Amino acid sequence: MTETGLVALGRLTLSRRERMVMVEPRGTGMALYTLRVADEVRAPQFGHAEGDLDAEMVAIAAAIIRQRTGNFDPSTYRDRYQAALQELIEAKMKGLTIKPRPLSTPPPVIDLMAALKRSLAQEPSALEQRAAKSKRAKQMTDRRQPALLLPLAGNRRTKRRLSTEPAATKRSKGA
Repeated sequence: MTETGLVALGRLTLSRRERMVMVEPRGTGMALYTLRVADEVRAPQFGHAEGDLDAEMVAIAAAIIRQRTGNFDPSTYRDRYQAALQELIEAKMKGLTIKPRPLSTPPPVIDLMAALKRSLAQEPSALEQRAAKSKRAKQMTDRRQPALLLPLAGNRRTKRRLSTEPAATKRSKGA
């Protein structure tokens, strides 16, 4: 297939439904893509970018993007469906009775724009969160006993503080 520059078309049943697929060579393996039939494909119905966008919504979207931007670590991703299915299988293998989860009532409908504005007003950005975290780490109190700490002259601030202390707290060279 690679040498001829062709792909293969076929049919595959997924979730009790037959689908058209395309198989394409990729390196030493193959990639399979599901295809849509003609009546499933529609022309996009998007508005034009000129003038159709609400400036307030764009500003909120930009703020959300700034706050949520970070590094992606795929090892933190967890397939919750797969985990729940595995737990169910293990419980059945142990012979435990499986009780269906109670259905929860849906929460009341809220105004999404108002909720987004409240959330943005309360939540600091990722940069502010990192700065606050480092500030908290610096402000952690010294849990050692102050009476046992020896004055060390290492920088200007410490030297000034030592010179203003009463003579009784300073150690003499003979002691």
